Amino acid sequence: MAQSILVVEDDSKMVQLLRLYLEREGFAVSAVSDGHSALEAAQRARPDLVILDLMLPHLDGLEVCRRLHADSNVPILMVTARVDEVDKLLGLSLGADDYVTKPFSPREVVARVRAILRRSGGDRADRRLLRHGDLEMDLDRHLVMVGGREVRFTPVEFKLLQAFLEAPERAFSRDQLLTHIYPHHEAEVVDRTIDVHVGKLRAKLGDDPVRPRFIATVRGVGYKLL
Repeated sequence: MAQSILVVEDDSKMVQLLRLYLEREGFAVSAVSDGHSALEAAQRARPDLVILDLMLPHLDGLEVCRRLHADSNVPILMVTARVDEVDKLLGLSLGADDYVTKPFSPREVVARVRAILRRSGGDRADRRLLRHGDLEMDLDRHLVMVGGREVRFTPVEFKLLQAFLEAPERAFSRDQLLTHIYPHHEAEVVDRTIDVHVGKLRAKLGDDPVRPRFIATVRGVGYKLL
């Protein structure tokens, strides 16, 4: 799965240029042109990095940066035509990871994007990822994507799904799965607890128990990942 970049820029020609260079390097690029749309897109798509212009309609880049980092740690590369050192320091103090001024070389932007992702642990080569078809689990960010869409799980559901992804096609007994999610479980934690959690996993994954894509029932044993 390609790393995703959200470009927040109201200059359409600049967007086209950045998209061309970033996509050529293998990134998946989406773009919006104002601050409010940036917040909505970041919440919806959970990009790996945001390229954020300082001067935006309705809501400027500094405020967007502040709001993004109020509830996430997404890396941010700020872009501006203003070279005022106060703006630069303020932008970085609000959580921007780097700063580039216009005019710039698109190759420089790509290089900075890669450097930021390496420093932040956002480089997929350095992150602990588990994949199965269009299902991807990012252990470092505690994030699950199905078909490019984020699916939210409780900590117990996350641990259960992790067990399946770490041993595809292995048939787990209910007791083995119980031990994985409740290492010190008492006798009163019954096997049927796993059936409840698996049911919730299937529902969130959009899985049909009769014709499953992900989690299959193994008669007389328990469950396995297909």
